[in-house]
Amino acid sequence: MKKLSVLTLIAMVSVALLSCSKDDPVPELDQEVITNVSLTFTEVDENDDIIGSAMEYNASSDEGLGLGGDVVIDDIDGLVSGKRYLLKITAFNGIANEDVTEEIEEEGDHHQFFFVGSAFIGNTSFLEYAYADEDEDGNPIGLMGYVTVNENAGSENGIFNLVLRHDLDKNHEGADNPSWENFVQAGGESDLDIDFDVIF
Repeated sequence: MKKLSVLTLIAMVSVALLSCSKDDPVPELDQEVITNVSLTFTEVDENDDIIGSAMEYNASSDEGLGLGGDVVIDDIDGLVSGKRYLLKITAFNGIANEDVTEEIEEEGDHHQFFFVGSAFIGNTSFLEYAYADEDEDGNPIGLMGYVTVNENAGSENGIFNLVLRHDLDKNHEGADNPSWENFVQAGGESDLDIDFDVIF
């Protein structure tokens, strides 16, 4: 009886070990893994010529932004009322050592950034975004664009909600609006959804 119990135990351990084989497939995430995002603002004049120094603000998470772990996000604190800025966005996957910016550019017809939150939407909004890049079909991407700060900005702080959508219908009504708060209606999924505080 004791011998039978030992054999049963060995069999159970063997099954457990086999079920934890290294060959088990690792489930793939549909979304891009982004560990680092940088927003670089550079002041431009009325002709879009650069006249100021670049200001960079970052968000990072070792496990991927929106996927858990500690998130470090800079406050956007250098914008000035009445000024216009060229905004460039870069994204990186530190886990796979991969430049996600290139992937977004190459698959531009599948990706689009939206700029929402109280800084862009609502009665107290003070920022306006305009796309300055497009995919092969002439639809916006959002890696590069222009941010205009309202003349009266400064009395209110706000949230700069940066959203990257993947596999959306770019021809859906409203999808060409960079601050379209109903962007989910165009379908797809969010690769990135992160809030920066804008402080004056």
